[in-house]
Amino acid sequence: MIKNLTLENRFRLLIILLGLCLFLPFNGMIHLFDWDEINFAESAREMIVTGNYNTVSINFIPFWEKPPLFIWMQVLSMKVFGINEFAARFPNALCGIATLLILFEIGKDLKGIKFGLVWAAAYGASLLPFLYFKSGIIDPWFNLFIFSALYFVFLYLKQRALGIPNIKPLLISALILGLAVLTKGPAAILLYGVTLILYLTIERKWHLLKISHITLFTLVLVLCGGSYHIYQVLIGNGQLVYDFFKYQLRLMKTEDAGHGGSIFYHPIVLFIGVFPASLLAIRGFMRTEDEHNDFRRLMLVLFFVVLTIFSLIQTKIVHYSSLCYFPISYLAALQAYRICFDGERLTKSTKILLLVIGLFYAIVPGLLQLIATTIPIDTLKTFIKDDFALACIDRSIAWNGGEFLIGILLGVMLIISILRWTAIKQMIAIFASTMVFVLLLMIFVVPKIEKYSQAPAIAFMERFKDKPVWISPLGYYSYAHLFYTNKSKRACIDCDEEEFLLLKDSDRPVYFVAKSTQEKELLIQHPQLEVKERKGGFVLLEKIIK
Repeated sequence: MIKNLTLENRFRLLIILLGLCLFLPFNGMIHLFDWDEINFAESAREMIVTGNYNTVSINFIPFWEKPPLFIWMQVLSMKVFGINEFAARFPNALCGIATLLILFEIGKDLKGIKFGLVWAAAYGASLLPFLYFKSGIIDPWFNLFIFSALYFVFLYLKQRALGIPNIKPLLISALILGLAVLTKGPAAILLYGVTLILYLTIERKWHLLKISHITLFTLVLVLCGGSYHIYQVLIGNGQLVYDFFKYQLRLMKTEDAGHGGSIFYHPIVLFIGVFPASLLAIRGFMRTEDEHNDFRRLMLVLFFVVLTIFSLIQTKIVHYSSLCYFPISYLAALQAYRICFDGERLTKSTKILLLVIGLFYAIVPGLLQLIATTIPIDTLKTFIKDDFALACIDRSIAWNGGEFLIGILLGVMLIISILRWTAIKQMIAIFASTMVFVLLLMIFVVPKIEKYSQAPAIAFMERFKDKPVWISPLGYYSYAHLFYTNKSKRACIDCDEEEFLLLKDSDRPVYFVAKSTQEKELLIQHPQLEVKERKGGFVLLEKIIK
């Protein structure tokens, strides 16, 4: 059967199989991470519990911060796999496969099958993109929709320039952009719109647009992207829509949830986090291509628009700049293609950067193992000034002792590939070593790190799963108590639940989970609480009725 497939279909099948092998395994072995992963999964769980699929909720009240499309994906996944971590992350595993296939198709149309494969590899083998496809956050789908919408408007402009009167790509672009809005909100229109306006200005292509086409584009976008909030207004949830847009503006003007940072935050994250594609892309930023210059300029405009917007807004979160992964991987693919097939070699500066940052990552597993198992706490206090971080170090957590070998494998492969190999063999080794490193890190190291961070708190909460008690975080913000206790209703309606549980009589026993560093302060403030158990950096408190 495979013998009868064309070469293109064989490569498509290969991408699908690799995606299944890389993005699906072990996705259920780690608890969902607060806040985003648990937030979205909990909203999906509440849809299933209540049977209300029309409105997103959190803790059984309307949740205005996000539209429903990704949460609906998680609902479908949970219907198939059950309400668990694997189901919450399954949609992004599919997104990973879809992303690599789309990059292969676009790359093939731009420069041939080989370039399509190189682009898919550059994207999928980089650290943060790989990690995001094994997560339960919204951004992978949001980014894919925006990028795809931009590509279809690019096709529309290209066909218009050739005199082909085809509006279909523009309408597809509007539809996909609408899906992006349904996934995360109107930020999609901002990113798409600013990128397109700048691109049209630089390329001097405004004359290719027709008023009638723009009108149809807007109509499709509003009907698709605005459908959820239009529906909410029609059923009387206008306040939800108001709160949603108010929240979007607040994100741009103020720091959200303490997520502030320097204007250089995102450039640093992209430079270090999108390894190795970010380093290969450097040369692509500095040179002018002789081929598909129009698409290259679109990618450059997209990169600088995303980087500028999210560097200027006050809220700084790693995944805000993740749309940059597409232009970065494109520029990296151009350079990798030249090395693989055109006889170019890595520059000395690129080799140095690859080795420096690659070896930095290589020492991380061994360093974490050393901190967790060997270095005395008193010594750590000299370097770690965070009391909560120190409290989380639990010597009873077992390490296999060989975790450092993951880093050594990466380091050895990078040194050999960069210093000894050339051409296609070199690129395959660099991409493969990074991919294997991230996968092994996810299997053998991240679960242990999670045991030090949030796992003790979640263990307290899981103890009361499906039991007639109330349990809530105290002194810190979390969604874990909702998802991991299978909470089925609120303790009170139209009131502050924490205040109610602390001060009012309830129909069930009441427990709180707090950080151990806040224990003394909380016990003084709330004498009705007493310590039930301590574990890691957390403490379980019980409300005593006297």
